Amino acid sequence: MRLQLKLNNDIIEDVKFKTYGCGSAIASSTMFVDMLKGKTISEAKQIKDKDIAKALDLPPIKLHCSVLAEESITKAIENWEQKLSHRQHNQ
Repeated sequence: MRLQLKLNNDIIEDVKFKTYGCGSAIASSTMFVDMLKGKTISEAKQIKDKDIAKALDLPPIKLHCSVLAEESITKAIENWEQKLSHRQHNQ
């Protein structure tokens, strides 16, 4: 899973993803797009794999798909925070 966030200040305006995998992985990606839009970064950090799995009613054998989704959210936010910190440092 690869995730891109479009932010306006601290609000997530848009989300794009690229996912390779089974239907559950793609469904998890689609679900987190809906869960992230309009949220602040701090609200997005609160989204957990269990929330995604519950919303999709994933069977136990497919729970790893929701874990991948949470990890991609976390990595995208970390990347944004690093870029923001770097910009502030260079001012």
